[in-house]
Amino acid sequence: MTMNPVIELENVYFTYNSTDVLENVDLVVCEKDFISIVGPNAGGKTTILKLILGLIKPTKGVVRVFGNSPVKARPRIGYMPQHTSLDSMFPVSVLDVVLMGRLGTGTRFGFYHQADKEAAEDALKRVELYDIRHRPFSDLSGGQSQRVLIARAIVSGPELLLLDEPTSNVDIAVETQLYDLLNQLNDNMTIVLVTHDLGFVSSYVKNVACVNRRVVTHPTCSITGEMINEIYGRDVNLIRHDHVTHKGDSDV
Repeated sequence: MTMNPVIELENVYFTYNSTDVLENVDLVVCEKDFISIVGPNAGGKTTILKLILGLIKPTKGVVRVFGNSPVKARPRIGYMPQHTSLDSMFPVSVLDVVLMGRLGTGTRFGFYHQADKEAAEDALKRVELYDIRHRPFSDLSGGQSQRVLIARAIVSGPELLLLDEPTSNVDIAVETQLYDLLNQLNDNMTIVLVTHDLGFVSSYVKNVACVNRRVVTHPTCSITGEMINEIYGRDVNLIRHDHVTHKGDSDV
């Protein structure tokens, strides 16, 4: 069965300060796909997310999201950036952080409606943090913070979820929990994930887009060490996690 395209990049180039960041990029992401974008630093991974969001425009080529311009499609997109601008000392609760994801949906800051609060609570239930909704955000562990930020990204019910390095600075156990959560969310939305971590891709994502100015997309099952070496220009350890681990088992 042919799935509808959600993201389409056609012959896309992007140049910054006379430097070619992306070159002749063609990329199609279909409905309910779970795709990981991997590649070396400065290879263009985050630039692709910004193009999809309409935060920047291509130097050349076409970007379509849900068949429209990225700006028009933005209300249908949830986004979790690599770095949050929240001050860790700012006195804001977990629920308050998630409610920020409702801004731009007709709600002015400080004037949330009951529907906004219900949506925020539902999002926290999905990430299994409802019970700590009134706890200060600054008190959370790294894994809990990441889950809250995912809740903020999905609180408006997006059809497309973009995440930039969501598992950075967390340990393997938390990383596994976050990927399990994203796998569940993939039942209802298309997910595009930027990551440096190749160790978990074979267990969760369906396709991998290898980015180093150009883009080559492969089904996860066909990724080999040789392919990764071509992208990174050096030897990279590729750890496969194709088996299901049980509680208490090691997956290292």
